[in-house]
Amino acid sequence: MTLPVAALTGGTGFLGRYIAQAFASAGWQIRLLTRRAPLHPMLENLPLDLVLGGLDDPRALGQLVSGADVVIHAAGLVKARSRAEFLVVNRDGAARLAAIVARAQTPRLVLMSSLAARAPGLSLYAESKRAGEDAVRALLDETRCVILRPSAIYGPWDREGLAMLRLASGRFAPAIAAPEPRIAMIHARDAAAAALAVATSDVARGCYELSDARLDGYGWRELLAVIGTALRGRAPIAVPAPDAVVRAAGAISEGMASLSGQSAIFGRGKAREILHRDWSVDPAKAIPAVLWQPQIDLPAGMAETAAWWLSAA
Repeated sequence: MTLPVAALTGGTGFLGRYIAQAFASAGWQIRLLTRRAPLHPMLENLPLDLVLGGLDDPRALGQLVSGADVVIHAAGLVKARSRAEFLVVNRDGAARLAAIVARAQTPRLVLMSSLAARAPGLSLYAESKRAGEDAVRALLDETRCVILRPSAIYGPWDREGLAMLRLASGRFAPAIAAPEPRIAMIHARDAAAAALAVATSDVARGCYELSDARLDGYGWRELLAVIGTALRGRAPIAVPAPDAVVRAAGAISEGMASLSGQSAIFGRGKAREILHRDWSVDPAKAIPAVLWQPQIDLPAGMAETAAWWLSAA
């Protein structure tokens, strides 16, 4: 029996590895675009067909898409040194892939975007994610493309998210000053299940926002309490951090990264994202419950994440 083929970009990244697992568990063959053979434990023993190349390689993209039953685009940059560096991957890479999908008549492209794309003026990352969405929409109508905007994704193996765990691991932790932001959250396993659900549905259309069952999100102190409890059995004492302090910290982090020639995930743009007061999910834009529902609540998911972090530390 021939397995259906899911063509996946970004499959060696944090969310992409969960997507690969979700599709493999559902009986799919995974055709994975990668610049090198993946060695991550999460990808071991999965039915992988490797296509060597990147988003800048039309030959590799054509090979990836040819004959696939669905394409999932999860590749992207979460940190970069410049606007151009963000756009060349998050916009131009998405556009290049969508153009090949359009020519190949592959049934559907699932674009893994970000809730940050809802507010493109906040950061270069948010701008580039919205630009990627717009580029795909220009090439594929909503019957050929579904866009998913996950809220803050977390889970085991999320190395970029370790900063939040470290913040909550001590006796004291900085907390955004009132009014607190509302931050929706989603475990990577649930986000991957959502990708599988819309990829295999004939009725999924347009753009959906993803979170756990708490569409209204969590306050900053509540997040600290959940993480602190998972890590050390009690919540840290929240110390109010004025917006100006957060913005200054972002500027300093970005400046230090620039001097070293590195890219930092926390900079001025990320500080503006953190200070944005509404990262809740619009119920009208959630995936219909008949197609998908989140299964992992924040305390259980964070306990799993904390256990991974403590074992890896």
